[in-house]
Amino acid sequence: MPYSPPPRARSGPRRRTLLASLPGATVLLTGCSAGSSPAERAVSAATRARARAARDSADLLARYDAVLDAHPALADRLSPLRAAVAAHRDAFGGTADDKAEQSGKAQKSPSPVPTASADRKEALTSLASAERTVADRRAAALLEVPGELARLMASVSAAGSAHAYLLTEAAK
Repeated sequence: MPYSPPPRARSGPRRRTLLASLPGATVLLTGCSAGSSPAERAVSAATRARARAARDSADLLARYDAVLDAHPALADRLSPLRAAVAAHRDAFGGTADDKAEQSGKAQKSPSPVPTASADRKEALTSLASAERTVADRRAAALLEVPGELARLMASVSAAGSAHAYLLTEAAK
């Protein structure tokens, strides 16, 4: 009769147990090393979105100021829209100091404000385009921000779309 060795008693965890627990351990280690909970990441995303919205409003203010400097005759038409953009900047936590910082950036913008009086239409069209771009960016950001900020961004985005419409109509 052939000799068969007796079955060995296994000590320690089995190979299947180790392989099955590897993904769980990876998730735990990754979660621990990330350093922030989903709630903390949502707060930081909201903070970034709010700061971006305040910068966008400050940039729009600088554009309004540049158009008003170039075309003072448009003051009656643009002053209420500019005041609304200033209120939006304040609602997002921006300050009047942002306007001073952004005014230098508006002069370096890729679409400069036309200065000749014959280019009023082009200035209004450029301003409408800037309003539309910012409104679209805010509408896209709604999915990543929490409730109250999302409501604020939705309402400011709608106001920006209305501004773009009014500016486009004024340019006709």
